[in-house]
Amino acid sequence: MKIKLLGEPKIIMSNPDSRNNYFAWPSVARLQNGKLAVTASGYRYEHVCPFGKSVISYSEDDGNSYTLPAACIDTPLDDRDTGILAFGKSGVLVTSFNNNVAFQRAWRASIPAFFDAYLDTVTPEDENKYLGSEFRISQDCGVTFGPIFKSPITSPHGPIELSDGTILWVGRTFYSGADFISGKEQIEVHTVSPDGTMKRIGTVPPIFRNGKPLISCEPYALELPDGTILCHIRVEGEGLFTLYQSISRDKGVTWSEPEQILEDRGGAPAHLLRHSSGILISVYGYRDRPFGIKAMFSRDNGKTWDTGYRLYQNEYTDDLGYPCTVELDDGTLLTVFYAHPESKGPAV
Repeated sequence: MKIKLLGEPKIIMSNPDSRNNYFAWPSVARLQNGKLAVTASGYRYEHVCPFGKSVISYSEDDGNSYTLPAACIDTPLDDRDTGILAFGKSGVLVTSFNNNVAFQRAWRASIPAFFDAYLDTVTPEDENKYLGSEFRISQDCGVTFGPIFKSPITSPHGPIELSDGTILWVGRTFYSGADFISGKEQIEVHTVSPDGTMKRIGTVPPIFRNGKPLISCEPYALELPDGTILCHIRVEGEGLFTLYQSISRDKGVTWSEPEQILEDRGGAPAHLLRHSSGILISVYGYRDRPFGIKAMFSRDNGKTWDTGYRLYQNEYTDDLGYPCTVELDDGTLLTVFYAHPESKGPAV
C-alpha cells in the first residue's frame, strides 16, 4: 500500500501568549452536524503539572480552521487524556482523567514552588470529589455539557458506539498516583447509558511474557460490519512498548487472548478507524528514534496488518503521540496528534 501526505502538519491548538502553552493527548470526531471536534488536555505548563484542562475546538471547514480551545472538563486537579464520541442523533461524550495531589507533587519538574503553591489550594474535599476517570455528556452536538460523571475505567480516546446504538467503553481500571501500577489493573469493558450509568460486561484477558504479567493499558476498540469488535492495547514491560490485539464476537462480553501485532518496540497507543473503502487503519505513536507517528492498515478485517507507515517524524523528543483519525467527506483522512515541533518549544 502507498500513502500520500497532503500538505504539512498544522498546529491547531496552542496558547503562544501564555506560559501555559502545552497541549497533548488529543482525539477527533465528526459530529452529527458535520463539524469536526478536537479534544485535548490544554493550557498546561508541562507534561505533569496541576493546570491541565480538558478542552474542545470545532472546525466547520473539514479541519482548515478551528475555534479557540474552550474548557469542557476543568476540575481543581490535572485533567488529562481527553477522548470524544459522537453518538445517537446529537449526543457527544467527552472523557478525561486526573491524578491525585501526592502524585502531582512527586512528578512536578521545572518550578516546584509554583506548582506547590497551587496544589496547596486543593483541599481533601476537592480531591475526594473530583479524583478519577471522568466524562460529561452533551445532548446538543457539543454546545452545552451536563454534569461530570465518574467512570471506573479510562482510555485516551474514550468509548465507541456500536451499530445497535450501544455505547461501549473498553478501558483500564483507574488507579491514581502511586497505585497506577498496582497489580490490580485490568482491561475492562463497560456499557454507558446516556444518563451516565455504566455497567461492566466483560474483561480482556491479562497479558504475560516469560510468566510475568505485562502492563496493559490505553485500549481502543472498533466494531466491524459483522459485529466483531477489535481492540488494540498498549503493552509494556519486559522491554516492550507495543500493541496487542484482542477480539470479541459477542458485543464485548468475552475476548480472545491478546496477540502481539507489532515488534517489541513498535509503538503505542493506537486509535482504530474503518475507512469507507473497508480498509482498517490503526494510528499510533513511535517513541524510539526517529520519533514520530505511524499507521498500519488491514484489508482482511484485522487478521493481518501492513505496518510501519510513517505519518510524521520528530528529531527532538519522544514526548509525542496519541494520534486519532477521522475520515473527511472526500475520503481523505485527518489525523490529530501532539508533538514538540521545536527543540525547546511546547507540546502543541
